[in-house]
Amino acid sequence: MANSAGSKKRARQAEKHRQQNASMRSMVRTYLKKVVNAVEAGNAEAAKAAYEVAVPVLDRAADKGLFHKNKAARHKSRLNAAIKNLATAA
Repeated sequence: MANSAGSKKRARQAEKHRQQNASMRSMVRTYLKKVVNAVEAGNAEAAKAAYEVAVPVLDRAADKGLFHKNKAARHKSRLNAAIKNLATAA
């Protein structure tokens, strides 16, 4: 347990940051799932709309350091490829 005032404050800050990170991580996963579900359903319009909403959320998380920028880019690239595949298949 924290003893000094500084370490108690650091413990409070760490808990606050942990909760904010968990919330942001959950939100990112939710938006990614919306795109994936739309692609699996074969709905190109809904997938494209969900992708447009998910990209800024993913970028914001990467900017805050929650995810590495390359991980965000990888997600965006794979989702975009899936949406393009869906459009060409139709």
